[in-house]
Amino acid sequence: MISISDLDFHFGSRTLYDGASLHIKPKDKIGLVGLNGTGKSTLLRLLVGEYRPDGGSISMSKDVSLGFLNQDLLSYDSHESILIVAMQAFAEALELQKKIDEILLKFETDYTDDLVDKLATLQERFEALGGYTMQSKAEEILEGLGFSTEDLQKPLKTFSGGWRMRVMLAKILLQQPSLLLLDEPTNHLDLPSIKWIETYLAGYEGAVIIVSHDREFLDGTTNTTVEVSGGKLHPYAGNYSFYQEEKVLRTEIQQGAYDNQQAAIKQAERFIERFKASASKAKQAQSRVKALDKLERIEAVAPDAARVNFKFTFSQQPGRHILRMEHVSKSYGEKLIFRDTNVHIERGDKIALIGANGKGKSTLMRLVAGAETPSAGKHQLGHNVIMAFYAQHQLESLTVENEIIQEMNEAGSKRNEMELRGVLGSFLFTGDDVYKKIKVLSGGEKSRVALAKTLISEANFLLLDEPTNHLDMQSVNILIQALEQYEGTFIVISHDRYFVENVATKIWFIEDYQLKEYPGTYHEYEQWQEDREKAAKKAGLPSPSAPKPAPKPAAVAEPVPTVNKTSSPDQKKALRELAEVEANIDKMEKELAIYEKQLADPKIYQNTAQLKDTTVKFEQVKKELAKLNDRWEMLAEM
Repeated sequence: MISISDLDFHFGSRTLYDGASLHIKPKDKIGLVGLNGTGKSTLLRLLVGEYRPDGGSISMSKDVSLGFLNQDLLSYDSHESILIVAMQAFAEALELQKKIDEILLKFETDYTDDLVDKLATLQERFEALGGYTMQSKAEEILEGLGFSTEDLQKPLKTFSGGWRMRVMLAKILLQQPSLLLLDEPTNHLDLPSIKWIETYLAGYEGAVIIVSHDREFLDGTTNTTVEVSGGKLHPYAGNYSFYQEEKVLRTEIQQGAYDNQQAAIKQAERFIERFKASASKAKQAQSRVKALDKLERIEAVAPDAARVNFKFTFSQQPGRHILRMEHVSKSYGEKLIFRDTNVHIERGDKIALIGANGKGKSTLMRLVAGAETPSAGKHQLGHNVIMAFYAQHQLESLTVENEIIQEMNEAGSKRNEMELRGVLGSFLFTGDDVYKKIKVLSGGEKSRVALAKTLISEANFLLLDEPTNHLDMQSVNILIQALEQYEGTFIVISHDRYFVENVATKIWFIEDYQLKEYPGTYHEYEQWQEDREKAAKKAGLPSPSAPKPAPKPAAVAEPVPTVNKTSSPDQKKALRELAEVEANIDKMEKELAIYEKQLADPKIYQNTAQLKDTTVKFEQVKKELAKLNDRWEMLAEM
């Protein structure tokens, strides 16, 4: 499908690709991995033509279509609803819909056989493009990515950048390109959405290339791994876990070959040095010099992943009880977040707070930190507890004119420069990088500085909100090692399942507007949830994790839209009409669904008369339904 041959590419004086080659076949599911800065995202931009190679070639079949999800799409803005934006994926079908509507309008004054034939041709193409199901497909994907049914009609511009990215992902998925290019698709997804897209990509018929630092996501979605290293593309015939195992074997083989070659080189160099001045051996010595010059050198094995080279220190040990929150409730106006929730954290607890976005995870973290006050309930911090809170907004507290090493010095940890350099090296700031000013750093680099500052504080209670968001796999491993040796207490919010599995011994989740705890690892929690779902299904009960309506305040009676003694004659009439309109809407919706099903059946296009009759009825019902909905909205506001 796509052939990359002898690819060369440079950014200024830096070489990203040097003679790299790769073949991409239909249905390949490729995970593109490698350290930050090796050129993974650059390769995707080369494939879509945003960058041009300095050498070599990228050739692809004419029928290849590309869909590219990247962070630039965060800036896309629109006053249209997110459903309309997602449906822009069906550009041809939407254009056909306009032409079909124009012909149906002409039927009212100019009904001819030519128009009927033209309508039949357009509708046949419209059906082939999935026109009759495009809205339901868009709704399914948007809801799979975490949007509620009510959200679908809201303008795109009312959503934050992360949610806009989900809309753009939905649009690309609906386009169904033959090659999907996804650059960090899980960055703006919560756990339910990540699982949904894993399932979606597993059944995707086209090829996929994914750049991601989420190893479990890569394991669940890819069947090939390509490592970007040393300017080359190294393919492995399996997912990320396979790649890790296979790389160990390849590394051992490479190390053995390197050692053998180095031994042979040293032996040849000793021979040359010993006999280069000897008349009888000079010819042999010269021959070995030429052989060494022509020798294709085996590269030394790159050092293994970085290790944590700093230790946590506390100025004081806390008491046994770190935090108690009793009967806590939190609301924002009419919106309930928590009710009657109890929190008890003991010294040494390693807690992961997980779940869908919008459930109140960050709100709970702010309540724990004391950054927000509960609407009701008690918050009590334990004896000698020193807290440090890391979240994305911490980036704003960095002093932009400071150099990185200066920023670390001012964190008050009393570590010397060598120790601070060691910490920064763990987070990929090496050599002269430590003298860069904060203001020139990217968002990801600022996140790593803020995280490093949090870890060197002498806090005995850490709150970490999405600490892995801008870290590559090597840095995530560093953070895991750091938290494994940390003797204090922490709570982390994260959607990275590998990270959560390796650092947490308790899982917190929010259900029925209350905080609940599972005393075990993430994978044990997952199994427990699966068993709960199966048991509920077997008993014919609703899913225990399904969202439930917010409880109504006891003191406020539920308003009932009923006619009472004080209702005016006009109000009584409006209420009667409202009930009648609702019944008609229900009837019309069922009728419309029948016509949609008939128009989605290819057989109807073989009978022109039946096609015309069904289409006219379909359009009539659709118009009548629109009028009824308008009338319902007007009556409901009275």
